[in-house]
Amino acid sequence: MKQGRKHFFFKKKKQKTFDSIGLCAALFLVSQACHAAPQLVSETPTNFKVATSRFDYERHDVMIPMRDGVKLHTIILIPRGAKGAPILLTRTPYNATELTSYNNSAHLISSLDGYDNADDMIVQAGYIRVVQDVRGKYGSEGDYVMNRPPVGLLNDTKVDDSTDAFDTIDWLVHHLPQSNGRVGILGISYDGWTSLMALIHPHPALKVAVPMAPMVDGWMGDDWFHHGAFRQLNLDYIYEQEATRANDLRWWNDHYDDYDTFLEAGSAGALAASRGMNQVGFYIKLTQHPNYDTFWQEQAVDKILARQELTVPTMLVHGLWDQEDIYAAPAVWNALKPQDTQGNLYLTIGPWYHGQEIDAETTLGDLDFGADNGLYFRRNILRPFLDHYLTSAPTPTVARVNAFESGTNRWLSLPTWPAACAAACKVAIKPLFLGAGAALGFASPPPAQEIGSYISDPGKPIPFIPRPIHLLADDEGPIWKHWLASDQRAASTRPDVLTFRTAPLTAPLKISGQPVADLRASTTGTDGDFIVKLIDVYPDEVAQKPQMGGYQLMVSADIIRGRFRNSYEHPAPIPAGEVQTYKFDMPTVNHVFLPGHRIMVQVQSTWFPVYDRNPQRYVENIFFANAQDYQAATIRLYGGSAVDLPVSAVGAP
Repeated sequence: MKQGRKHFFFKKKKQKTFDSIGLCAALFLVSQACHAAPQLVSETPTNFKVATSRFDYERHDVMIPMRDGVKLHTIILIPRGAKGAPILLTRTPYNATELTSYNNSAHLISSLDGYDNADDMIVQAGYIRVVQDVRGKYGSEGDYVMNRPPVGLLNDTKVDDSTDAFDTIDWLVHHLPQSNGRVGILGISYDGWTSLMALIHPHPALKVAVPMAPMVDGWMGDDWFHHGAFRQLNLDYIYEQEATRANDLRWWNDHYDDYDTFLEAGSAGALAASRGMNQVGFYIKLTQHPNYDTFWQEQAVDKILARQELTVPTMLVHGLWDQEDIYAAPAVWNALKPQDTQGNLYLTIGPWYHGQEIDAETTLGDLDFGADNGLYFRRNILRPFLDHYLTSAPTPTVARVNAFESGTNRWLSLPTWPAACAAACKVAIKPLFLGAGAALGFASPPPAQEIGSYISDPGKPIPFIPRPIHLLADDEGPIWKHWLASDQRAASTRPDVLTFRTAPLTAPLKISGQPVADLRASTTGTDGDFIVKLIDVYPDEVAQKPQMGGYQLMVSADIIRGRFRNSYEHPAPIPAGEVQTYKFDMPTVNHVFLPGHRIMVQVQSTWFPVYDRNPQRYVENIFFANAQDYQAATIRLYGGSAVDLPVSAVGAP
């Protein structure tokens, strides 16, 4: 009974309590309604205006219309107070906004500090700096086509990178009252290619061009192939460059060692398919054009420019150890020199990897040149050259050819380059013969008998640098940049590499121009690759730098795919067991082999994974070779094999 009453009392008390709470809540809501809080809105302004009163330049972000109505995104940087200033243009697929916003600084030199185009000299000169996204990339409208071919057989539109450069220059000179109406164009690599394209039917206001390490012929010796051998290490570049407009997809790895990634995949085509690259237009074109057909010939810039007179003063810039576009600048020089009646063609050759002429470095890997040769170029060659043609500066004392001579490590001022004037430049072609017993010398050729052999196994390809190879990640470091100057001792001791060497030299030997590999060889396969490396072997001990004792420095090296031994357009199987000739140009050199050094030549058949593996069994398209196509083969080298050297007297022009 008591328990029941207690329960009843609690219920009544609880009910009263709840009624009180409800009343208070209602009164609170009424009070809040009378004092409502303001509605929350975004604290970010719709269009924030940067306060730039303390900046030493003006920044303009514009869309420049082309003749077909497409607008190209362009960043214009004008030094504050500029009047009568020249315009220096770069056209790029690498994000104009990012390249001109490096440090977000009030000072123009700092904002351009991360860009790769000699901007220390450009800013000091007071130039108006213009950087533009090519059509189809980043902020520009239109469709992207890798190295868009010129209007014609391969391009049925009315626009290309020549017309885009013309229309851009025309807009700039009519919309920038701060300028003097003179425009220059420069760039490195792809940006060097766009600089060359601007020379095709150039705008009258274009007064000077500086293509540095440009892309020129992607099949013959630049980014995509070398004499038909595919440079598969560039698959990551193609993937990232074309998969999206903004390059926001990254190539992915499934091994730390890139050697394993490529070997496990099999063919280059199989690896590309595993990454979804059958969706990427340029990769598809590569697989459809593995031979040097019209597709490649009609867009080779050296051939295109050779069809017209060079009317714009142009300085080609070449790196002796350029790991990406080592063919380009010398090829354009050779093509244009014969028709340069107005003296508009210049050439600079430096001791650089790809684009190193804009870096502050005195070294190249293990090599120490003792001076900042990039700064030397920018200060003593580039700046006077640009100033003369873009301002009223006096005629520069810049030679037609400025060439760094490796070995002696000095700059030479030359009237021309030996590749175009063998007799006048006192250059003689001397065959350096490979002989039995690893001999190497200038004596008369040995008998046409076997001088060495090796087994080339595509299942165990020769790494181009010691493993592990880790180049495709964001943290790749300097290895890729320096590899052409890396020590070749690891290769010289392999059983699948033939090595020939001279005795120590008793006098200096200078070579200037292009060596030519000229092999007599047979294979038990029906296809195969041949790599020839010309090497400077240092003395066993080097007092000033002990770690360079015995160093094997590649001076020039290249590859040919055997199916192209007779014709780059029409490949053919190699007759198994029959001696064939494999002759091809090697990269340009300007080098002195010093007394006490030796000359070495190495011959091998794989260079992995820079180049895809040749199955050594002839198949129609190596991109799609199957596992059973890859077969070991015995390679035999015969007397008469040589490397033809362009030899000149030390110090001779």
